[in-house]
Amino acid sequence: MLYKQSYNTPFSQELFQNPTSEYRAAPFWSWNCKLDTEELRRQIRDLQEMKFGGFFMHVRTGMDTPYLSEEYMQIVQECVEEAKKRRMLAWLYDEDRWSSGAAGGIVTQDEQYRQKYLLFTPWSYEELGGMETPGGFLSQPLRNGKGTLLARYEIELDRQGCLAGYRLLQDGEQQRGDIWYAYLETAQPNPWYNNQTYSNTLDKRAVERFLEVTHERYKSRIGEEFGESVPAVFTDEPQFSRKHTLNFAGSKMDVTLPWTDDLEDTYHETYGGSLIEKLPELIWELPDQGVSVTRYRYHDHVAERFTSAFADTYGEWCRSNHQLLTGHLMEEPTLESQCAALGEAMRSYRGIDIPGVDMLRWDLEYTTVKQAQSMAHQCGREGVMSELYGVTGWTADFRDYKLHGDWQAALGVTLRVPHLSWVSMEGEAKRDFPATFGYQSPWYREFGYVEDHFARVNTALTRGKAVVRVGVIHPIESYWLHWGPSDQTADIRQQMDENFENVTEWLLFGGIDFDYICESQLPFQCPEGKAPLQVGEMSYDAVVVPECETLRASTLERLEKFRDQGGRLIFMGKCPCYMDAIVSDRPAALYDQADKAGQVIMFERQDLLAALDDFREVELREADGTRTTNLLYQLRMDGQEKWLFIARGTEPYNKDIPRKREIRLRIKGLYAPVLFNTQNGQEESIAFRHENNCTVIPYYFYDYDSLLLRLFPAESADNSAAENPVDGNRAVGMKADEYDGSGREERRLPVEALTSFTLSEPNVLVLDKAWFHLDEEDFSGETELFRADNLCRKKLGWPRRGAALAQPWTIEKEVISHKLHLRFQVESEIAYESPYLAIEHPEQAQIVWNGEKVRACDAGWYVDRAIRRIPLPRLREGANILELTIPFGKRTNTEWCYLLGDFGVQVCGSRKRITAFPQQIGFDDITRQGLAFYGGAVTYRIRLCSGGGDLRVRIPHYRANVLHVRMDGQDFGALAYPPYEAELGRPAAGEHMLEITAYISRQNAFGALHQADSEDKWCGPDAWRTAGDAWTDSYRLAAAGLLSEPVVIESLV
Repeated sequence: MLYKQSYNTPFSQELFQNPTSEYRAAPFWSWNCKLDTEELRRQIRDLQEMKFGGFFMHVRTGMDTPYLSEEYMQIVQECVEEAKKRRMLAWLYDEDRWSSGAAGGIVTQDEQYRQKYLLFTPWSYEELGGMETPGGFLSQPLRNGKGTLLARYEIELDRQGCLAGYRLLQDGEQQRGDIWYAYLETAQPNPWYNNQTYSNTLDKRAVERFLEVTHERYKSRIGEEFGESVPAVFTDEPQFSRKHTLNFAGSKMDVTLPWTDDLEDTYHETYGGSLIEKLPELIWELPDQGVSVTRYRYHDHVAERFTSAFADTYGEWCRSNHQLLTGHLMEEPTLESQCAALGEAMRSYRGIDIPGVDMLRWDLEYTTVKQAQSMAHQCGREGVMSELYGVTGWTADFRDYKLHGDWQAALGVTLRVPHLSWVSMEGEAKRDFPATFGYQSPWYREFGYVEDHFARVNTALTRGKAVVRVGVIHPIESYWLHWGPSDQTADIRQQMDENFENVTEWLLFGGIDFDYICESQLPFQCPEGKAPLQVGEMSYDAVVVPECETLRASTLERLEKFRDQGGRLIFMGKCPCYMDAIVSDRPAALYDQADKAGQVIMFERQDLLAALDDFREVELREADGTRTTNLLYQLRMDGQEKWLFIARGTEPYNKDIPRKREIRLRIKGLYAPVLFNTQNGQEESIAFRHENNCTVIPYYFYDYDSLLLRLFPAESADNSAAENPVDGNRAVGMKADEYDGSGREERRLPVEALTSFTLSEPNVLVLDKAWFHLDEEDFSGETELFRADNLCRKKLGWPRRGAALAQPWTIEKEVISHKLHLRFQVESEIAYESPYLAIEHPEQAQIVWNGEKVRACDAGWYVDRAIRRIPLPRLREGANILELTIPFGKRTNTEWCYLLGDFGVQVCGSRKRITAFPQQIGFDDITRQGLAFYGGAVTYRIRLCSGGGDLRVRIPHYRANVLHVRMDGQDFGALAYPPYEAELGRPAAGEHMLEITAYISRQNAFGALHQADSEDKWCGPDAWRTAGDAWTDSYRLAAAGLLSEPVVIESLV
């Protein structure tokens, strides 16, 4: 059990104020270099300072310590010991990179465990051989010409492209029509899997071998800490070989489907009959809109094979060894994505102790989280895990982190796994889906402002049991019926996915919480139907069937009894026509009964909400009486009390324009609510009243707000302030010399247009373009370095550098025989005495500055300990030439360099130059004020003259990860959220120094500066290597700093 302090113990105010490690996030800690124990111990201290409760030891691209070796296991053990000493948690990650199952290729060195798939093709191997295995993060199934022929088919299509007839040909039988071939192929080696392959996740033996290689190794070394300082293991994106369809019914193309050696045998054992005989029905549609029961059973069977082989086997091992299993599956969000990679997502959660999701970018995948939360509810799990914040880039700020953590907390996420904390930024690691939650980010010591909030939320939302009265039948099994040629089925499938998303969002944002019900698991979770419908640990008073086309006989049996005993059964839209994908009158009979009772509704939002209004526990309305459309909630019963958490579930209109609105909360029942402030850990009173056996709470919400209430049962209670709620926040857009409503006069203190400032680190000029040549060739034109690196590798016949290469630990050290020569030109308007060059591995480089050889005298590090600072001779006015000669091998990292110093930097299009250091800056984008590439902290020093009244400062327009406010040396804390105000107390009349520190992101020094596609939000390694119109030689800089003057208000009595 992870949250032991939340079970059968009274709520602790001390725990709420100072949550312990299990309630805190644990980032993916990216082990991406040659590991050093002392450096790792230091970084564990950093993570604790950031208020993280632990870390996942996650091997990623760049790892140069042999995976699972004795050296590796010794390092793991020492990190566990350090975590234990600090009362932190050391979480395991089960793979070298991802997806889980191959143990970095160790498992699949034995070919019997390699991933398999069926190739269905119109071309025999004799007609068309294999294709080159592509690189990339995933092993995509692709004809390799090395498989075993399973069958040949004679195919006849009608004029509509439907399957008019087909015939399985016997060995030696002559063909007469179109012939298609079915081959069983085994995946071929791929650099991503260290020149091995992914594993066969449909085969329990392969999973057992994975557990033997990986988990038994951990057990032998740190097994005594399982369930203690090592609470769980993370499994990442397990999947089977992707399903594909024909583009057009008449297409001549390869199609791949997940398969394994004994699939035909287990299918026959489960359903009777032969799957291979009817294989064409998986590919083409039947005439007259017929439904193929074989197709349906195939999808069901593959999903069950995958779940039983992977999640069940894995989960059983963990439970037998005092470990929790957490992690997430591949492609959970849509019906299409989970059908292609998993069959269905919810089925696999049965084997996972803390089911999880992957929420990349700023995606709002409500379906993904709701599926995991539903199974967590029904299986009595402690919570839900989310791997979040990945692929968001350097510019993500604390507002983003809070909003996207909040909405997921409202949907049950208790274990946040921030993606990613790098051990090193060396080489390709710095492009491994930034930003990094570690010391390399200038704001890392401020992150407790975010983490304390979520840890406090968790101390409440891990208690008791969720209050959910509505169940919704998951529609995935109806989706399987339409997995056919895209020209015939894609529109249907797209509509089904749209319906799936709509139902989810209509209910969630309509204020009716619900759980999805997984049909394949219902017989085990619900032995018999009754009202309310008991599904595992949950009971549902109402069940919705959202225009499903087929229902299982086991589902119909339970729904019939549920309705007969008074349960509310609601059908949306059309009547199901099939039972277990076979035409049946049984669904129609139940549908007709519901129709007579007025419980068949249109597939519309309002009809759905009206039909379920009797089961509403919480109602959220705007001050004008309309329903809110962007708030989510979670309600939990904790003994006689309840907890209510409310959070925004959509992006706000504009970060810079804080919007405040009054919300009216209506909670069924009589309660005395208490507000638990998750930012400061204090309890606060809140206005409320009782009305018609409900508790009504008016409350002001800003865009990034969330609200945690503890509801104490009350016979009768009242707070007379209920009609005029005050949230303590002033109205947005207040003018100077206005009154604040308290009888105090207010005036706006003048702020000078230009202010002095300090930097936390030297200013920087990015050296990302150079003239270059390989060995004794002539210099090329000026080229961006990653492009130059690609050209050199192409010339030598080497693979391009990127994240999807075999790990360094798997590659023998090479004898490097080539040299790469780089020439940078630095234009400067000034002379400057003491510049520094920041470069990786300076000891390997020959450095020449303006014709003078430079010794690599180490002067510390810049941003990351792998980037070393080297003193350079004088920077002269005009053109300066930096020449670097570096050994060039397959493992060489050709990286941008950085010129550091107390100078200014200006950028114009694709050109850049050094200028005099600015003595003052204005309240505008600092990239236009001599700090073009700067990515550290900027402290604005603002002189004020007060009259002795109460002061507060409002800073709505900024581009930084977070702000921090001080005045006259007194610390007033972090500032990140609307209304962007900080109270400054009542200083004596006279002059004062207000200091506002803006923690600027590393985007303009380390981001994808030449990415021209502003709509591409995928901040992964390829963002630095775009081509065509997605590339620009110009610099695409992100705005940074305080973008308008701070508003300082003085209140006078």
